[in-house]
Amino acid sequence: MSRSYIFSDEAGCFAFLKNNRASKYFLVCTVQIEDCTIGDGLLELRRDMVWRGLPVREQFHATEDKNDVRTEVFDFIGNHDMRIDATLLEKSKAQPHTRHTNEAFYKYAWFYHFKHVGPKLLKGHTEAMITAAALGTKKGQAVYTAAVNDVMQQTVQSQQWKTFFPRAVADPCLQVADYCAWAIQRKWERGDEVWRDKIAKQIYTEYDLWKTGEAHYY
Repeated sequence: MSRSYIFSDEAGCFAFLKNNRASKYFLVCTVQIEDCTIGDGLLELRRDMVWRGLPVREQFHATEDKNDVRTEVFDFIGNHDMRIDATLLEKSKAQPHTRHTNEAFYKYAWFYHFKHVGPKLLKGHTEAMITAAALGTKKGQAVYTAAVNDVMQQTVQSQQWKTFFPRAVADPCLQVADYCAWAIQRKWERGDEVWRDKIAKQIYTEYDLWKTGEAHYY
């Protein structure tokens, strides 16, 4: 049997309004790997950074890490074999029925992401393990968990699959997904491609779901 390991994170917020703090896009990003040795290497990198006196915390988190830490993590990620895919939803183009709750919009984004790239991530594998970063409260997480499981039931045909939703601190491979999602978000939100360029060769798709849409709802 062959197993595909898929790690997922999101970027952007659920605020459907225009101001300086609300994101323009919501995106789902997946990192697909054949084994999880990159996670072992990331832990070793953190130990080495601690020894060298760099300002590391209990986990790597792209938004909060300092640039010297961020640079080394991106250089490390960029030298590993993986497949990165992102699906972006420009929030102002979201029709009201797709965003009546945060959970509904999250499920909508996940469905179209996995509908678009799922077959490619699972090709040649008999099993898939999907690990997605936990969101929000325990009660809220149950809703997000159910949404992903429902999407998997709709989109996966023959492979056996399992899902897991830990906090990113629990799995270094989720921290890799966090970094990838952050870099892609920086490109689309700010036009800053410096960090994305470090992982460009591993990015297979950046799918703007509503690229051809012209209607904006706020």
